[in-house]
Amino acid sequence: MPATVLRGQIVDIPDHRIYPGEVIIEDGIITAIHPLAEAPAQYILPGFIDAHVHIESSMLVPSEFARLAVVHGTVATVSDPHEIANVCGMEGVRFMIDNGKQVPFKFVFGAPSCVPATAFETAGATLDAAAVTALLQDPAIYYLSEMMNFPGVLHKDPEVMAKIAAAHGVNKPVDGHAPGLRGQDAANYIAAGISTDHECFTYEEGLEKLKLGMQILIREGSAARNFDALIQLLNDYPDHIMFCSDDKHPDSLLEGHINQLAARAVAAGVDVFKVLKAACINPALHYKIPCGMLQPGHHADCVVVNNLTEFKVLQTYINGQLVAENGQSLIHSVPCGTPNQFNCSLRSVRDFIVPAKDHATVRVIEALDGQLITRQLEAQAIISDGHLVADVPNDILKIAVVNRYHDAPVAVAFVKGFGLHRGAIASTVAHDSHNIIVCGTCENDMTEAVNALIDCQGGVAVCDGHQTHTLALPVAGLMSNHDGYQVAAEYTRLDQMAKALGATLQSPFMTLSFMALLVIPSLKLSDKGLFNGDTFTFTSLQA
Repeated sequence: MPATVLRGQIVDIPDHRIYPGEVIIEDGIITAIHPLAEAPAQYILPGFIDAHVHIESSMLVPSEFARLAVVHGTVATVSDPHEIANVCGMEGVRFMIDNGKQVPFKFVFGAPSCVPATAFETAGATLDAAAVTALLQDPAIYYLSEMMNFPGVLHKDPEVMAKIAAAHGVNKPVDGHAPGLRGQDAANYIAAGISTDHECFTYEEGLEKLKLGMQILIREGSAARNFDALIQLLNDYPDHIMFCSDDKHPDSLLEGHINQLAARAVAAGVDVFKVLKAACINPALHYKIPCGMLQPGHHADCVVVNNLTEFKVLQTYINGQLVAENGQSLIHSVPCGTPNQFNCSLRSVRDFIVPAKDHATVRVIEALDGQLITRQLEAQAIISDGHLVADVPNDILKIAVVNRYHDAPVAVAFVKGFGLHRGAIASTVAHDSHNIIVCGTCENDMTEAVNALIDCQGGVAVCDGHQTHTLALPVAGLMSNHDGYQVAAEYTRLDQMAKALGATLQSPFMTLSFMALLVIPSLKLSDKGLFNGDTFTFTSLQA
């Protein structure tokens, strides 16, 4: 094949210089970079890397995620497959690896460290230390995924420590997950050999962990948004910061990816070379990703952008192959299977009824827009016919989690922050065990939404009080096996329906999915009951 020649302004990140030149690519490798007297007013730089993402949260299988991501200059992702692992176990992890290999994209997968995330919920599978150790031997596995069980680390739980030791034994990094952990506890957590954290939500927390030797990932996803709080850390710690999305729904993936964070960082006054270190270089070095960094002898994983303020991507190359140009993906869809696990019966209205006791003071989960953490409130619920019901005018709605792996009683609680005036929304994307989660204004609509998802074996649903609309996610109840652009359009339609019912959150389905994530404080709901994430114990609904 003839050589590919790219001409433009070469962005040399290590040497902090920009100069006119040409990049010569042969057989997927950069064989030379030549300075020129002049070159087109476009900029050539290494491809962008998402340093921590759950592909499943895009509702797309890896091959479809890649089709959308390359349009924005993303060439690689550090991908934790623990969402599908919680549903399908090892089979799910293998599915992600195999599907990702079908397209020209660099998926770096980790061995899930917390399947299930806690013992206080029902998941579809368990990956013990032996299973994790076996996964870490696979060259397709690059790291131990986020260690969410920070109490287990601090108390030196044997299973937890065995997983960490297995990663260290094969010289693979261990990702962290310790929201709000500070002081000696943070120091002890890091001393266990945990090298990153993407859960910092204040500047002070990020700074403390950086000083203790951690790499900090600045996260900006569809639900959790910590960019504004953390971005100034990049000024003083350019070698220890990365960008990530963590969870990104298909509609926001259509709009942009890591290129958006680069543009925002430059607009915030951070030096462009520091920004590009975080966006392109630091993840490749930390995770030993076989990703080129615009140097002779490296893989030709590079992007051409219009300028270094907007970062509008004109072309994306992976291993020298042009995979996107002028907003169009050149990666084709590939067929895939639909591994899943769904074993529950249809539910009835009585499953969502809560008898009132001697008073109506209830604990309420307060959802916060743009955050995974919640607050714990107390409120007076309304009693009707001896039952606790939603107080819609005051935005005290019902929320429930239905076990999807076997028939069991439904866990019901109350939530504030969703703003629905009528109807219900439901999803089988419910971190991390992915049971069915539903939020609504009345039991009838909640039942309709849940049963629609049981009928289609997983997805997201909106019941408007008359009709129920669904987006089926047949791959583990998490992902579609259809065209990514069609999935994004259908998800956008459901998102708009939810907002037409009054939902005030920027991403109501994404926020709903985290109301069952017990490892994030303060108050959450599992299929087994209301859970206090601060004390790591169950708590009663009625205060």
